[in-house]
Amino acid sequence: MIEIDNLSKKFGDLTAVDSISMNINEGEVFGFLGPNGAGKTTTVRMLCTLISKTSGNARISGYNIGDKDDSLKIRKIIGLVPDNVGLSEHLSAYDNLEFFARVHDLSKTERKERIQYFLEMLGLWDKRNVSVGTFSKGMKQKLAIARALIHDPQVLFLDEPTANLDPEAAKTVRDFILDLKKQKKTIFLNTHNLDEAQRICDRIGILNTKLVSIGTPKDLEDAVRVRKTVIELEQVTDSVLKSVQKLSLPNLDVEGNTITFDTIDSGSKNWPIVEAIVHAGGHVNIVKVVGSTLEDVYLKLVGENQ
Repeated sequence: MIEIDNLSKKFGDLTAVDSISMNINEGEVFGFLGPNGAGKTTTVRMLCTLISKTSGNARISGYNIGDKDDSLKIRKIIGLVPDNVGLSEHLSAYDNLEFFARVHDLSKTERKERIQYFLEMLGLWDKRNVSVGTFSKGMKQKLAIARALIHDPQVLFLDEPTANLDPEAAKTVRDFILDLKKQKKTIFLNTHNLDEAQRICDRIGILNTKLVSIGTPKDLEDAVRVRKTVIELEQVTDSVLKSVQKLSLPNLDVEGNTITFDTIDSGSKNWPIVEAIVHAGGHVNIVKVVGSTLEDVYLKLVGENQ
């Protein structure tokens, strides 16, 4: 569905996207993670033919993003929810969708059916005749998603769709994305929300100008294989802290009454550490070994590629 080959973008001397290559399958929800300035939005803008590439290439459904005629065809089969929704705030919700439905040459019957379908699905039908300028951020975001889908695109690009939304609005948007997933839409999702990516994405790419890693959430977690020992105490006293610090434990972290560090070889090797804590007067409540999370993977891989 989406084929990307050594795609790059430079702005003067600044390389925003550096020779990324990957394929995204039809019906897949693909998450793009990365820090601010990593090139996520620039990549989406190139794929949506809003800005030109510097080098490399990409194709969507066989259409070349660098070809003028193909660019027009690409725009007909994609939908985009940008980071700035850009709605006409003086118009009603219905009229916003009506305008874009006309742009895509939908018939009067198609316009009426699709506008009602999306407004009802996103809980905005009762607000259809209300000026968008009075809408909350969550309502505007939902309307922007409806606008991007009004022409029934094959591919939907979402740039931080739940950013700055309250938990209820964010859940509505995530649930809607999952509904689209059931409809076999191909979804390209830019997000900073690791939990969101883990919940709804089939695969995840981690970008930091270059493509750092790509795989399913589980594949990425298994690749890093970070296991941590978590020791919860009644209290981390000064003597306990000094005792632990003398052991030079990898990635030691003390927060409140919890001590965390990278597991050494296996869980059994942690018991001498527990004994040292007890010898220093510590009262241990819980000792557990936990596997790596997507957050561990993200921080490790991005940190290694700064």
